[in-house]
Amino acid sequence: MKRLHLAIFVILLVLASGLGWFFGQQSTRSSTASSNLASDSLGDAAMTKANNGVVQDNSGKTVLYWYDPMVPNQKFDKPGKSPFMDMQLAPKYANASSNGNEGNDENSVEISAQTTQNLGIRLEKVAMQSFGKSFSTIGRIEPNERRIYVVQTRVPGFVERLTLRAVGDPVSKGQKVAEIYAPELLAAQQEYLTILSLNGIDNDNSLKDAARSRLKLLGMTEGEISAITKSGQASPRFGVYAPASGVVTELGVREGGQLMAGSSLVQIVDLSQVWVIAEVPERDAARLKLGIAVEVQLQSLPGEVFNGKVAYLYPMLNDSARTLQVRIELTNQGNRLRPGMFANIVFTGQKYEALSVSSDSIIATGKRKIVIVKEANGYRPVEVITGQEHDQMTEILSGLAVDEAVVISGQFLIDSEASLSGVLARLSHNNQSSTEKLLSPNKVASSKSSSKPEMADMRETPKVLETADSNKIKMPNGRGRIIELDIQSSKVILYHEPIEALGWPAMTMGFKVKDSKQLNQLKAGDAVEFDLKAQPAEKPNMPTQYGIERLTKVSTSKASQMGAKP
Repeated sequence: MKRLHLAIFVILLVLASGLGWFFGQQSTRSSTASSNLASDSLGDAAMTKANNGVVQDNSGKTVLYWYDPMVPNQKFDKPGKSPFMDMQLAPKYANASSNGNEGNDENSVEISAQTTQNLGIRLEKVAMQSFGKSFSTIGRIEPNERRIYVVQTRVPGFVERLTLRAVGDPVSKGQKVAEIYAPELLAAQQEYLTILSLNGIDNDNSLKDAARSRLKLLGMTEGEISAITKSGQASPRFGVYAPASGVVTELGVREGGQLMAGSSLVQIVDLSQVWVIAEVPERDAARLKLGIAVEVQLQSLPGEVFNGKVAYLYPMLNDSARTLQVRIELTNQGNRLRPGMFANIVFTGQKYEALSVSSDSIIATGKRKIVIVKEANGYRPVEVITGQEHDQMTEILSGLAVDEAVVISGQFLIDSEASLSGVLARLSHNNQSSTEKLLSPNKVASSKSSSKPEMADMRETPKVLETADSNKIKMPNGRGRIIELDIQSSKVILYHEPIEALGWPAMTMGFKVKDSKQLNQLKAGDAVEFDLKAQPAEKPNMPTQYGIERLTKVSTSKASQMGAKP
């Protein structure tokens, strides 16, 4: 009987212990769940704390709005998944000024001092510089056609002596070029000497003067006629003399050769003055006038400028080149200007002072020209209108002021950051309104009540995401690493390197793969290369979506060179 009571007591004790342990575990779970719920509530409270209707995060910085880095012009008032890409929205923080206060200048980007130093960013101030209403073209040096001389004989004969033997030989004015034997001239000399020997017949000297004039017409000089008059003997040869100084450009006969009446013996060009023939494009022809000052520079004489004026405008336009020829006359001291040389020609007008920056600071996007300006809170892209360019300096017609600091080195990296932040996309909006609210009240209310944030006014988006025909961008390619893949749904999440063809920075994104068989041999962590193809937009006016057309694993050697890391 005692044994029965003892057994019942042990059973009751075991049951009581089991019930105590069970209720203890339930209490522990309940307290744990309560604490987790409390912590989640605290986290949600930290994330849902709003500032001007915008959800803040726990970073301690002021969030101006949330945005998709691929569509930076679209603003949202709370975090979530982007309606455009398979990625989370990112916060846009207010820039901190030098005194520690935060500002909400959305048109500037902030670059740390260390990054500025690493990028080698250099600044230069906007200054006034002298410009002229000038334009430039090219030309060539040519001989002055008014100073070309042809030496000929007036009677047939034979060249018995030639002092000039080759083209290019220099010649001085009055120098004897050749000695010619001419039977016709010899007969005329003998006739002249015969008339001189007759007495009492030519009392008025008319016959003597006629014979003397005939010798001149046949080519004899006054000195040669005087010489035969004194000697009383005819000279079998007569000389041919250079009419001007210059160089021989043509040699029509050799020593011992026969000459016919009127044939060319030599051609001489005087190069003391030359012409510069400029080829001016048809679009600038209306700006030309006689007497305009001209600066001529030659490649063979760097740093030296020859000044001249427009002397003549040719009446005919070159049909094939569509250029107008302009003649400029230059004095050729020392014969340094040689025919055939090419020249750079600048037609200058009236000088004036204008704002200028280094030409290296100008970023030409095709639609506009942008300069990066340094401010206290960071860097701000400014759209400018440019004028002339001279000596690596560009005239600024509007957009900048004197002493503003502009970036002349590293500006393309800042421009890239500005593009990702949506600063460039907002330039056109700021011309219409100096102050723009983050979201209008009706859009804030709509985004709070909707599961998807509502987009702001979509007046301009980055060029790589505009709705366009996929043929405009042919198969952009990239490299990255697989974060996650789903073979059944043909989807893959990649961390890819920057894709320059689309203007995308390095980031983690999800893509749909055209052929799911390409995923069979891949796994998370593999380095891959891929080709993208634009997909048809589901709705009108939506940004272009891209899918993976080809996805392949890269070799170990290539993978070690890739900069993308998950």
